[in-house]
Amino acid sequence: MKTRLQLVLLLLISISCGLTSQAQFGFSHEIGVIAGPVAFQSDYGERNDFDTNKGNVGKGIGIIHYINFAYRADCNCYSRNTYWNDHFKIRSQLTYHVTNLDHLSPLADKNSIGGLQLRSMEGKAKVIELGAHLEYYPLSIRDFQNGGTPFAPYIALGAHYVNYKPEAQSSLGPLGDSTTTFPTFIDRIDTDRGSTVAYVADIGVRYKLTQLSDVLISSAWHYYDGNYVDGLSPNNVSNRNNDWIWWLNVGFIYYL
Repeated sequence: MKTRLQLVLLLLISISCGLTSQAQFGFSHEIGVIAGPVAFQSDYGERNDFDTNKGNVGKGIGIIHYINFAYRADCNCYSRNTYWNDHFKIRSQLTYHVTNLDHLSPLADKNSIGGLQLRSMEGKAKVIELGAHLEYYPLSIRDFQNGGTPFAPYIALGAHYVNYKPEAQSSLGPLGDSTTTFPTFIDRIDTDRGSTVAYVADIGVRYKLTQLSDVLISSAWHYYDGNYVDGLSPNNVSNRNNDWIWWLNVGFIYYL
């Protein structure tokens, strides 16, 4: 885990160094904001259950920055027309998302002690992410930027440093004993602040709004290299996957 965090931090430092070299390497910058619903797939509820998937949805917001290789800010001109310059961008982003979590599942609805324990328990996932993506545009970035086409679809892969601070509580009383806590969660609740890595896959499209601004629609999947982002890691055979989110967001991008 420590090695993975160090690799992500090294990637972020490399991006930061690149931002200071604009005049030397000849590229331009874009900034923007994104926001939208976050579906948190966690150990609350039953995995792959529709009610859980539609119920445990939070909100996210972020600040994004792009390195645009197709255009040079130092001369207000297009860069040399290479495949890299015309089809790739580097995106860095700082995001924050919060999701209220409940045990929404058929098991929680049962008229039993276990059902009561699950229904009475609720949590909250509060997550900050900082990272970078490499975006690939199959169509020409230059054509999109000069108005030749109104849409610019892309796919991206990236990695984020993640800092999280979950919460968990029950209306039955303090969690951690057999009276208030479902058996698989006893000694498996950790609400301390922690850090991990997220592996990100993103697919989206830009729409040209004006010469210097775009609207962005993005669908991103963040898979966490840890199972306590939501504060829970149940001790059972069905707990095969780490926590992850699906984030649908809309954004506004401005060309500097």
